[in-house]
Amino acid sequence: MFTQTLTKKVLRSPLVDLLTGPHGVDRYTELVDPIWTTDARARVVDVRRSTPRSVTLLLEPNAAVVSHRAGQHVNLTVEIDGRRHTRCYSPASAEGAALIELTIGSHDGGLVSNHLYRHARPGMVLGLSEPAGEFLLPAPRPRRVLFVSGGSGITPVMSMLRTLLAEGHDGEIAFVHYARTPAEACYRTELAEMAATGVRVLHGYTRSPGGELDGRFGLEHLKIAMAEPDAVYVCGPPALVDAVRDHCPNALSESFVPVPFVLPDTPSGGRITFRDSAIETTDDGRPLLDQAEAAGLTPTSGCRMGICHTCTRRKHRGAVRNLTTGTVSTADEEDVQICVSVPVGDVELAL
Repeated sequence: MFTQTLTKKVLRSPLVDLLTGPHGVDRYTELVDPIWTTDARARVVDVRRSTPRSVTLLLEPNAAVVSHRAGQHVNLTVEIDGRRHTRCYSPASAEGAALIELTIGSHDGGLVSNHLYRHARPGMVLGLSEPAGEFLLPAPRPRRVLFVSGGSGITPVMSMLRTLLAEGHDGEIAFVHYARTPAEACYRTELAEMAATGVRVLHGYTRSPGGELDGRFGLEHLKIAMAEPDAVYVCGPPALVDAVRDHCPNALSESFVPVPFVLPDTPSGGRITFRDSAIETTDDGRPLLDQAEAAGLTPTSGCRMGICHTCTRRKHRGAVRNLTTGTVSTADEEDVQICVSVPVGDVELAL
């Protein structure tokens, strides 16, 4: 750790920057090794395709990567056909683990997820953002904990579970996971082994028999798993999150499935000015990100559903409505997420 900190300070020193100008030290160190840089990057050291619809990447981070807390997410950047694409994923590794583990579900139409499922290999270098998110374990830790996940939503709660076990948590833990079939249940073998340590593990399969639970989540499943938990954490599709919260209103939840947007019945017809590009277009009612891309621009984006903030741009003037909250913002010189913002009249963006 001391060596990494010293290296980071040396690489960022004004003297080194002067000696390597005008390009900076990163341009030269990258020629030796792509992760020898002050940018947060990680090298893929192992790839596992343990289910037909997911790929697990084990990443070795460089010194610029900030460690995550269990439950947080990071923005991962990968180059595909010469363009960089960013998506939001939650590490499944425990807090403080030397390597970062990402399990990524492959979805129909998912550009990044399908690319990584087909082409991820040891040696690939990926970009990482600082971790973010408030889906976190509290301190002190609760005694009786119920984790519920569905599909790829297993990753942040898996990080929480691994963290508790690494800390020697001596309370009760129940883990309920829903998948379409046993073959698609991520971490099924590891969870089965955890059951021997006292973790109560229950699976429910929505398209196949064979789980300890039948059907979808309901009050009966809650009684079987843990009737009166001190804390409940749920991550998965909105329907699962809503079902859990119906019975456990205080459950801490997160969902990475896009909330359906309700687009305006009629576009505002206002003028959208992309100031940096000297491009103007007429509002057609879609989010600003879609309209920018239709105008030939290529703004950086990630989740496209208002979670990762990768697409945030400065709005110089005008009003926009946030599609996830319904809030209309009229302030000048403010940052907005263009993937979930639609114009309300004329808008001028730094893009």
